[in-house]
Amino acid sequence: MSALNASFDIVIVGGGSAGCGVAASLLKRNPQLNIAIIEPASKHYYQPAWTLVGAGEFSAANTERNMQDCIPSGAVWLQAAASSFDPDHNQVMTDTGVVSYQQLIVTAGLKLDWDAIPGLKETLGKNGVTSNYRFDLAPYTWQLVQKLKSGTALFTQPPMPIKCAGAPQKAMYLSCSHWEQRGSLKYINVEFHNAGGVLFGVKDYVPALMQYVERYNAHLNFNSTLVEVDGQRRLATFQVKDADGNVTKIVRKFEMLHVVPPQTAPDFIKHSPLANADGWVEVNQHTLQHTRYDNIFSLGDVSSTPNAKTMAAARKQVVIAAENILALRAGVPLSARYDGYGSCPLTVEKGKIILAEFGYGGKLVPTFHWDSTKPRRSAWLLKKYVLPTVYWKLMLKGREWLARCGACG
Repeated sequence: MSALNASFDIVIVGGGSAGCGVAASLLKRNPQLNIAIIEPASKHYYQPAWTLVGAGEFSAANTERNMQDCIPSGAVWLQAAASSFDPDHNQVMTDTGVVSYQQLIVTAGLKLDWDAIPGLKETLGKNGVTSNYRFDLAPYTWQLVQKLKSGTALFTQPPMPIKCAGAPQKAMYLSCSHWEQRGSLKYINVEFHNAGGVLFGVKDYVPALMQYVERYNAHLNFNSTLVEVDGQRRLATFQVKDADGNVTKIVRKFEMLHVVPPQTAPDFIKHSPLANADGWVEVNQHTLQHTRYDNIFSLGDVSSTPNAKTMAAARKQVVIAAENILALRAGVPLSARYDGYGSCPLTVEKGKIILAEFGYGGKLVPTFHWDSTKPRRSAWLLKKYVLPTVYWKLMLKGREWLARCGACG
């Protein structure tokens, strides 16, 4: 449907997990709502499985659906690209027209900035350079892992915030697990280059992760940021900061390079009146309501909430946002509160996962009655077999199992 001069009760900018999820939750509560989702893409992806695709444990094709099949029944899909906002007049400008709203929900995701690293974009998908952060590249990761018998494998993590903070090291663990099983790990030099200063932001999970780092003999390099790639010569340049703040550059030769790109808010969000100083949509971290425009909400990766940017966070946030938006429309206080819940299933080996679940301040909030710092086979089965079904059949349909009590993603 064209966005030309259309008007709706609620307009959602972004048809990803958070956008489709919150539309489904709203319509479950009130099927009479006139809701539109502005989304230019024709495909919808279940991105949490791409780590498993890169390890040969999941089919890339099973992570993709047609967007029209993911738009909740009862919502209108405007296949257009939002370009700017006029919150004083309750309007969104798109490439096909202007859309008016009573309430606006911004779920535009984040931008993977492949261009921020010179030489990277030109060599992705060849010369041993890959990334599980792209649908078309995750299968190439698995090809590289299978072929590598010796040499150097580099894994990178950019500055925070990023989508799924554990994903950069998950790629390393699963690759090492395969090489260990094949008996070739001892011939491969594995390096993890992290722009940050710690292995994982929630300290309770670090000891268990370090056991795997040591088991795989992976070399950790903190405060080491990828700044350039020469694919033809298979050289990666890193900017390294020491304890005194001195910065030097080092160059590493590689056979395989798994890159996680820098990530920012989308440009049209960053330059909008909705953004904070860092470019994210500025909301109250508990109610998800905008701090300056009462009829605007935001959730998912694009919001300013200081939680881990994961699918699990979005699944919890859609319930909070839906209940608070309906409260606003009814003229009653916003009582639903988001506790910062996020989850990162840390795939430390093929067949075992440390199911990290935490809220604001790094507080552990496990869904299940177990020690969440321990690797478990059951958590692997949950991620590989249960959660994709939860996503496609429940979250996108407004069925909120694992959403109210804390969910994993």
